[in-house]
Amino acid sequence: MPKSNFQRPLDTTTFRRLRKWYILALTGIALTIIIAQILIQVHLNSQLDDSRVINVAGRQRAYSQKLTKEALLLKDAVEPDKRELIISELHKTLQVWKTSHHGLQRGDTTMHLPKEKAPEILGLFQELEPHHSKMVHAVEAILDAIAQDGKIAEQTLKANTTILLENERPFLNLMDVIVNEYDQRSKEKLQNLKQKEYLLLAFSLLILILEMLFIFRPLTIQIRNTISDLMKSQSESEINSKRIETLLFEKEKSLKELQELNFVIDNAALFASAKKDGSIVFISKKFLTLLGIENEELNKPLSELLTADEGQQQYLKEILKSNRKNSIRKEEIQIKTLSGSRIWLDISIIPLHQASKEQSILILCSDITERKKNLLKVEQLTQQNFEERMRQKKMQASQIVEGQEEERKRISKDIHDGIGQMLTALKFNIESIDIENKEKTIEKIAYLKNLTADLIKGVRTATFNLTPPELSDHGIFPAIHKMTVELSKLTGKTILFENKAKENIRFDSLAETNIYRVTQEAVNNAIKYANAGYILVTINFNNDMLSVVIDDDGQGFDPSILTQVPKNNSEGGMGLFFMKERISYINGRLFINSELGKGTRITINYKTDKSTE
Repeated sequence: MPKSNFQRPLDTTTFRRLRKWYILALTGIALTIIIAQILIQVHLNSQLDDSRVINVAGRQRAYSQKLTKEALLLKDAVEPDKRELIISELHKTLQVWKTSHHGLQRGDTTMHLPKEKAPEILGLFQELEPHHSKMVHAVEAILDAIAQDGKIAEQTLKANTTILLENERPFLNLMDVIVNEYDQRSKEKLQNLKQKEYLLLAFSLLILILEMLFIFRPLTIQIRNTISDLMKSQSESEINSKRIETLLFEKEKSLKELQELNFVIDNAALFASAKKDGSIVFISKKFLTLLGIENEELNKPLSELLTADEGQQQYLKEILKSNRKNSIRKEEIQIKTLSGSRIWLDISIIPLHQASKEQSILILCSDITERKKNLLKVEQLTQQNFEERMRQKKMQASQIVEGQEEERKRISKDIHDGIGQMLTALKFNIESIDIENKEKTIEKIAYLKNLTADLIKGVRTATFNLTPPELSDHGIFPAIHKMTVELSKLTGKTILFENKAKENIRFDSLAETNIYRVTQEAVNNAIKYANAGYILVTINFNNDMLSVVIDDDGQGFDPSILTQVPKNNSEGGMGLFFMKERISYINGRLFINSELGKGTRITINYKTDKSTE
């Protein structure tokens, strides 16, 4: 079966897909919030208008009663001042009552009353109009009579008062019906708003559920698969390390044999020839000097001249006889000269089948005594150096594996403590939503929105720390710029980026990755350990030299730790060690300058002969 989309490595395509789904989900939630706010604001404005209308309509009832009461008070008003006060109040009441009645039907901007458009309410006002007109005419008749004569006849006052009393009750009853209609209409608007809010709530919950199913759950599976792949890579790395160690040993062994062979060929100045019976035909002077033999002693067999040891003499006789009809034979043998000294000879025995009848074999020798001594020392030193290198390599490998394990633990801890707990909280809060309880539901929706924002921020942090897509897509310049911006947002620190290069240059992918990781490690160290509040990352490219400088105003550290190699992660300094290893791996240079209380400057220099835009 082909791999699913969630089993592929964390590459640019995956991040683009996740980014698209995040944008869609956030857009849906944002639209839900905006629509809800618009509906609420529209409803609030409508509620203000309705409350104003209900207030004015209710006040009409009070004013109708006040008109009747003030008309009745005129009967008993004997004192001129009191009578004038009642007439003045009656004028004001009538004016407000008429204006309000007109505004409720046709609208009034000064009273903030909208024009009434509901047919049922306008019908009630038409039914109310005769009673309102009669009461208005009665009051106006009283006021006109008073205005003409200065007083009113008792009979006229009584007749108009009777009209007011007869129409007051029907007016009040119809106004009660109108107020109830206003109230019912307001309730219907509120119910309609509640239904829309429930629909928006269901839509928001659906988006959150889809996020969990199609974003958070697949992302969790993908991160878990990535960690599993890292563990498999670790096992394969250990196996390859053992294979490389074996190949290195075999290579050094072959090189040593080749060096010895070259030494024999280049230094074979000792030679002799012998007959079939072993007697000497010719021997070089250098050979005679080495063996300490006089010319008078050349009548002895070659085996006796080469060594004074009887056992070695017998051995040499055997190999000289057995090799006369065979191929070239080589021997390294330690002999005892006639003077008693012991020397090492590298002997090559060459059969001469078609040469002079007097000669049977040719012996080429090299004095390898000093070489044997030096070789013994070299072997000892080589073994020590090899053991030391292997110890360092094993230590470095264990430190790298330990660093990888710490990174995996950090990723696992971030996912478990951050994203995992927030997902659990999100699940429990969604399950605990009770739509019947509106107030609690609104509070939980608000909490879920904040929790979702934190969760998205945590996922962005985790994915950003794994592999930034800008590095592979656009190169080291945009990647470092993006890293400083994101870290500044996530940490609240002042992290600035200054690009002094004239154009965006692309480098080897391995170099870009290592330079980016070292820069990231330097910035993170300044944030976590140096407690820096201001960090400046400057990048420049001149004369095929890429330079990255990280300055911070943190607490600094003792430069003496730079000369120490940490044994494990608990001793500290592992970050600096890995930074040096990464830069040396790409043949770059790393400079670290720090002073306690005065901050730190880290400079990365990478020289390249070939670069592409």
